[in-house]
Amino acid sequence: MSDDEADPELLALLRKSLGLGGGAANPRAAETKVLENAEYVYNNAIDVALSAGKTKDVAETIWHIMQKKEYSTHTWSEHELHPKSKDESTVDFIFTMDLLNFSFWSEERDEKKQFAIEYRGRKWTGYWSLVAALQRALDEGIPITDPEYWVNEDVCTDDVIKHVFRSVTEEQIPLLPERIQCLREAGRVLCKDFDGSFTNCIYSAHYSAASLVNLLAESFPCFRDETTFHGRRVRLYKRAQILVADLWACFNGESYGEFQDIEKVTMFADYRIPQILYQFGCLMYSPPLESHIKDLKPIPSGSNWEIELRGVSIWCVELIKREIEKRHPEVKSVKLHPPPSNEEADALEDARKCTTQKHSKHKKSVHEPPVSGINAILIDFFLYDTMKKVEKDGRETIPHHRTRSIWY
Repeated sequence: MSDDEADPELLALLRKSLGLGGGAANPRAAETKVLENAEYVYNNAIDVALSAGKTKDVAETIWHIMQKKEYSTHTWSEHELHPKSKDESTVDFIFTMDLLNFSFWSEERDEKKQFAIEYRGRKWTGYWSLVAALQRALDEGIPITDPEYWVNEDVCTDDVIKHVFRSVTEEQIPLLPERIQCLREAGRVLCKDFDGSFTNCIYSAHYSAASLVNLLAESFPCFRDETTFHGRRVRLYKRAQILVADLWACFNGESYGEFQDIEKVTMFADYRIPQILYQFGCLMYSPPLESHIKDLKPIPSGSNWEIELRGVSIWCVELIKREIEKRHPEVKSVKLHPPPSNEEADALEDARKCTTQKHSKHKKSVHEPPVSGINAILIDFFLYDTMKKVEKDGRETIPHHRTRSIWY
């Protein structure tokens, strides 16, 4: 064997350590290292810090609001643009969606001039513009979620893809060439190694969330969200993790979303969660960084500032989750998926009412919602939705940081 050739035994050992390949007897053994790397970033951050007291207070607030709103995987499918069917075509849609789920913020200050997709009589911006564009394309008979279509450049030309993402305004979708490249690259990988279907990736990962995240990062360069921080490799894997989370949420933890180790998925390090964590007082920035963000100046992808914003946010959400579990240990015994059927929910509610009436001095109020489970995914979904509402109401105390990147 020459020095340039890879050692097959070493490669096999590496794949096994990542939980990849057919030999993974215990999928729960796989680790993404995202949380471990986030803690390292937090411990070595200079310009982004945590307020332990605020984080604990916010954890309790988040918990009570999520319980009141009965926040669960059902929340994902309630949006009118998200897929409602539960089949392989939905898996294709979610893969395409999260393959292209990055960088929607606009350079335009005037909202009327910002990139927007017109669909179903409405204008959609941000993440929802992507979902609307994909749904519109399917309605128009364009098989935009088919990997074999992406690699057929005679039919799926760059102009066709540009048409799919056509804007109702003069501003076009950011990073269109990069999106086209992601489609072509992922299409080639799927067609060559996974028989043209992302469901085969799920099978290869043995329904392990961590294994699937690692498989995505290993097999698809456009999901390899890695960088270096103070001389150490750091994995953030935002889009790979949100893809797994979307599958889990869409399928309510069943079928293609039945991951045995979903708790290993962290929050998704983007620019919205740091914004809401700062709004809540959980994150604190150094004066130079704070001024830079408020002045809407760009922060380069892979810079220390950007890594600290993303890494410390992941760790902050983990601390929020741990605080909720500490104060409400009952959540650990609640199965996060699948949610109960309507009949089961009615029976549980009747039983709870009966118990409450018999032991009213010792039990919870009949009006208090039943306890549901918690993980970083649901906390992330909640924080993202909350930040969008805060922004819509004009109550944000800081803009989100500006980084142009395919990673988020």
